Amino acid sequence: MTTTVDNPEPPQHLSGVVGYRFIYTYSNGWTYEMYVKNATTIDYRIHSGMVGGRWVKDQQVDLVMLTEGVFKISWTEPTGTSVCVTMVPDEGISHGVIFFPRWVEQNPERTVLFQNDHLAQMREYRDRGPTYPIHVVSKFAKIIITEYVGPDDENAIACSPDELPAEFTMPRETS
Repeated sequence: MTTTVDNPEPPQHLSGVVGYRFIYTYSNGWTYEMYVKNATTIDYRIHSGMVGGRWVKDQQVDLVMLTEGVFKISWTEPTGTSVCVTMVPDEGISHGVIFFPRWVEQNPERTVLFQNDHLAQMREYRDRGPTYPIHVVSKFAKIIITEYVGPDDENAIACSPDELPAEFTMPRETS
């Protein structure tokens, strides 16, 4: 099907990202890991950066294919942080925009934990604020690992980044 002004939405073929683990490093040196669990859910770990050490399971997302091989994944966290990541796996690049509320920028250590065990606390921090001004981080990243692990694998991300071997985020042979 061809996209037109009347029908701008391309067919959604998500097999290029669903079931994949991506480890990518932003141009500012921050390393992130995202496992696209299925068409509506991701798990992720943050290996380094402002909130390095944070990890999350079952984050609800909006996932779309913009055009063949280009995927956009967007979500808002219980912290009030909003994220939009464009993945281009075949090219080995990504672009992310993270919209941190002011409280996260001022106290990032509050979010460095397994979020799922602290949802009420994250919402309380979010509601207490401050929210504004928003701290925007917009960066390109190099995808250093693309690994197919299959959809809905609860073990793909099952521990904090500091429980992994140091070489985990180093490029390696993957299938």
